[in-house]
Amino acid sequence: MTILPYLLAVWIFLVGLVGIVTSRNLIHLTVCVSICQSATYILLLAIGYKSHGTAPVFADIPTSRKVVDPVVQSLTLTDIVVAVAVSALLLALALKVFEAEGSLDPAEIAELKG
Repeated sequence: MTILPYLLAVWIFLVGLVGIVTSRNLIHLTVCVSICQSATYILLLAIGYKSHGTAPVFADIPTSRKVVDPVVQSLTLTDIVVAVAVSALLLALALKVFEAEGSLDPAEIAELKG
């Protein structure tokens, strides 16, 4: 097993995190959150990967064969669905903020100032 997928997941997460911290636009912020969430896909798939593993269909394979974990695959699909829902919600909120305030810059939004 190699450490490369884990390093890739950390790198993608850090790129998204830097984008979140330096974002001056709510749409850009939503894209950066999506990038951070995509790091979890790589992490989950790296956890569930088995070298020379076959698909988890147990009908016609011998019991001695290695198979990949189907739970990790289902968690990855669930993570994708949650990411789409979160992105849609954040984009809808950004649209409402733009309609109310006329700007997508978080620094210019009056109600966010303390």
